[in-house]
Amino acid sequence: MKKSPLITVYHCLCDETRLRIVHLLQQAPLCVCHLQDLLGLTQVAASKQLAYLRKRGVVEARRHEQWMIYSLPQAPSPELDWQLRCLQDCLTTHPVFRNDLRRLKKLQPACCWAAKAIRQDRPLTKKN
Repeated sequence: MKKSPLITVYHCLCDETRLRIVHLLQQAPLCVCHLQDLLGLTQVAASKQLAYLRKRGVVEARRHEQWMIYSLPQAPSPELDWQLRCLQDCLTTHPVFRNDLRRLKKLQPACCWAAKAIRQDRPLTKKN
């Protein structure tokens, strides 16, 4: 039996690391290396979580030179959109997510190129 889109979104967000990734991507598109630094993950761990999210349509990936840049979908499903709106309100009060945002703010000058690369209208990668 196929899972409903809402159940799929909840499966993605029930893991703290994936939830932190989605929360950071709500702020700006980021490269795997940025997420590694921000969350203290290995490249393998970050890539594994991003692949999980991408396969389920929670994030999109674009290649820019040798980097993979991740962002939230430009047109999220209604189920994902509802949960993203809820996250914006809920997560700002939790210390882990506030600390992630502080680290992102410090890293912002080094990672602003990712948002510019996303806007260059490059096609989405279709790797699974």
